[in-house]
Amino acid sequence: MSKKVFWCKNCLNMSTRPRIVFDERGWCNACVWAEQKKKMDWSVREKELLQILDRYRADDGSFDCMVPVSGGKDGSYVSYMLKHKYNMNPLAITITPALSLELGNRNLKNYIESGYNHIQINPDFEAMRILNKTGFIEKGFPYYGWLIAIQAAPVRMTLNMGISLIFYGEDGEVEYGGTTTTRTNPMYDPQYMRDIYLEGGHEKVLKASGLKKSQLNFFQFPTEEELKDKDLNIAHWSYFESWDPYRNYLVAKEHCGLEEAEETNSGTFTNFAQNDQALYALHTYMMYLKFGFGRGTQDAGIEIRRGSMTREQAVNLVRLYDGQYPEEFIELYLDYYQMSQKEFDDVLDFWVNKELFRKIDGRWEPLFTVE
Repeated sequence: MSKKVFWCKNCLNMSTRPRIVFDERGWCNACVWAEQKKKMDWSVREKELLQILDRYRADDGSFDCMVPVSGGKDGSYVSYMLKHKYNMNPLAITITPALSLELGNRNLKNYIESGYNHIQINPDFEAMRILNKTGFIEKGFPYYGWLIAIQAAPVRMTLNMGISLIFYGEDGEVEYGGTTTTRTNPMYDPQYMRDIYLEGGHEKVLKASGLKKSQLNFFQFPTEEELKDKDLNIAHWSYFESWDPYRNYLVAKEHCGLEEAEETNSGTFTNFAQNDQALYALHTYMMYLKFGFGRGTQDAGIEIRRGSMTREQAVNLVRLYDGQYPEEFIELYLDYYQMSQKEFDDVLDFWVNKELFRKIDGRWEPLFTVE
């Protein structure tokens, strides 16, 4: 490797992670933030939250905020808190993923039946397929079309329905390592979504797809003209309280009917998160090929930062689970993308970081050892 990679001294975040920085101790910014969270007076931010909620609280029974949900732990937790702790009337919204899983569908049904108003958007199937395939090829991002939709469609729907406030779950950049732009500011805008979550490739993928405008309604952000004079506020719930994915899981399980998978998920040792779609396993495998860390590293970092796992335990788990090839879904992927095995493999080969991996017997193997 021409450039030596290294790992966070506290968790296992790699130096290859986009936008990550390390302090003089060798701690990544996710661990620095976790350390700071323990010292914060969260009542200050709760007061800030209450001021926002009181500004938009509806007394006439209309919806006063929107929460994107999948039926998983985080959206369920956020909507539960808004409804039952803060007496808001949230409207939950789901953008149906391309290759939904039975467990995910069941969890979404359980969530709705636990007492939430909910709308589900099913974007043009062929448009979603083409955008996902284009994102897979052009961005190394196998569900890029769906990623666009879960950012753009809720923004568009809030404007259409006269709702001014959207709460997403955690700010992944702050919580897991990345830009700290929103660490001290709860609100962000569609441009932040395009730059960070869509990695600046939104317009490129839409153009490369060759799709008609009529197919792209749920994949297009409102224009500046459409947003002009509109009171639109997009926030991460994790700004207002100390974010804990495992706590979210327990609340969602008790109050929203969340079920976990019977076995651990592909590429990790957990079974209670990201159970809604088959393409997530490919996403985390490609993340591993591009950057050298996968789903196991992400989950281990969360457990270390919440104090439930030692770094030594995490190293053993990451070595065991990270980078698993999602064999069980390959035929499904080929059918969905309408690709041959060779075409599919060629895309993987294009995006793999050759400084981190070498191919042995048809599979990419790491040139590094997690330490």
